[in-house]
Amino acid sequence: MHSITTPLPLTAEKLRRLALECGADDAGCVALDRPELDGQRADILRCFPPTRTLLSLVCRMNREPIRSIHRSVANTEFHGTTDHVNEVARAVVAALERQGVRALNPPAGFPMEAENWGGKMWIVSHKPVAVAAGLGQMGIHRNVIHPQFGSFILLGTVLLDTELDGQAAPIDFNPCLGCKLCVAACPVGAIAPDGAFDFSACYHHNYREFMGGFTDWVGHVVDSRNRADYRRRVTAAETVSLWQSLGFGPSYKAAYCLAVCPAGTDVVAAYRENKSRHTRELVKPLQEKVEPVYVIRGSDAEAHVRKRYPHKRVRHVQGTLQPRSVQGFLRGMPHGFQRGPAAGLEAVLHFRLIESPGAAPVEATVEIRGQKLTVRDGLHGTAQVTVTADAPTWLEYLRGERGIVGALLTRKIRVRGSVATLRAFGKCFPK
Repeated sequence: MHSITTPLPLTAEKLRRLALECGADDAGCVALDRPELDGQRADILRCFPPTRTLLSLVCRMNREPIRSIHRSVANTEFHGTTDHVNEVARAVVAALERQGVRALNPPAGFPMEAENWGGKMWIVSHKPVAVAAGLGQMGIHRNVIHPQFGSFILLGTVLLDTELDGQAAPIDFNPCLGCKLCVAACPVGAIAPDGAFDFSACYHHNYREFMGGFTDWVGHVVDSRNRADYRRRVTAAETVSLWQSLGFGPSYKAAYCLAVCPAGTDVVAAYRENKSRHTRELVKPLQEKVEPVYVIRGSDAEAHVRKRYPHKRVRHVQGTLQPRSVQGFLRGMPHGFQRGPAAGLEAVLHFRLIESPGAAPVEATVEIRGQKLTVRDGLHGTAQVTVTADAPTWLEYLRGERGIVGALLTRKIRVRGSVATLRAFGKCFPK
């Protein structure tokens, strides 16, 4: 049990000290009306309507376990620290409750809101809160880098019904060194040298044994004709690994971007003293590791593995970033977009998706230029292709639950314009 001494009235500094007393390594608070929280304010209020302040928590991970080439070692550290973050947040809420302050602690990791699968499953996006609270800045690897602890941290958030006397501000520098060792270590090329991020590549490999990968595995079980057919689809080691994830917590397949990151005052000295040793001892073992790498057939990740890591074993998986709503489809396109197949493609597509009979269509413009994709509300410019569709039918087609021919014959989906452009567009989203 933690001995809590912080008295009322509550101030920003006293709240921070309370978090440290409860076991956090750093903390900061921000008001709910901060512009950095615009994108998630509504979700936070749906969860806890009296929210006025957010307390961001940082808990350190031990560096050497995260750096290990043995995933069991690294995953034990990830899960242990995640549990610690939740315990700290719970202790803060308990202490505040005893002092008459209403507070709620959304989970740092799992469990999440599973009924929202295919959309936003989390209550709070911890990273933007931490950045707003002055606890670090986002690195090229899309993780918060703490100025002292570097990338070896996990985050949590506590929601409070109290307005405080002050709040933190973002730090005025980015601890990211720009060394791009995360680029060099990522087995699927999810982090590009120019700063682009391939969400699909990271998601389908690193999180293989989480939600989407589990549903893909269930599909293999259902589709297998017999035991021999199942063994052809799924290796014995993969079956055991999945059992381990179910029994002891989901197994991250990589997170090498964190392992090799030298940022943070606690970490950077050894790197600057001997950069070649850092690469030799921490980066090379991960690059040279013989391991399965999970990729979608025809994706940029597959091309990267075959070119950069021919000794690693390519394992094809089904894409599981499947939209369940029109907004999920539009928001999710940038996550699944592949730059390689988009080489040389210059296209504008209009989408008119009708969610229910008599309803006004949801209209959007998708543009690909210079291997970059943009999605805008409304119809803009001259389109090479216009797709007008019954939204449920279109989503079923995207998820592979309905064939395109029948949908075209029944005019549930109508396409006007260049068929070649539409096919080229489709190749940018391999499944």
